[in-house]
Amino acid sequence: MEYSLNTMAPREIMPGFNGRMVHGEKMSLAFWEVREGAEVPPHQHEHEQIMHVLEGRFEFTLDGHTGTYGPGDIVLIPSGAMHSGKALTPCRLLDAFAPVREEYR
Repeated sequence: MEYSLNTMAPREIMPGFNGRMVHGEKMSLAFWEVREGAEVPPHQHEHEQIMHVLEGRFEFTLDGHTGTYGPGDIVLIPSGAMHSGKALTPCRLLDAFAPVREEYR
């Protein structure tokens, strides 16, 4: 199956987080466009997650440690880890999840 981010319509998954989702058999990719000031509240999930900042500055808290991340930065979020974040500027992020994020289909 082939996809083009240029033709996929984004969906607002949470306020200020517009995503284009691609799902495989065992993993999901989420290409996010994030509005400045948008926040994802503290949460955890069974999915292992890898966050890659493509553009902008994103403040991210993982298990009580807060850092500010920019283009090229990558954060590994283990399964079950508490995490949250806030866009300090408009951002583009790429998240990889395993297993598939069925609620994002």
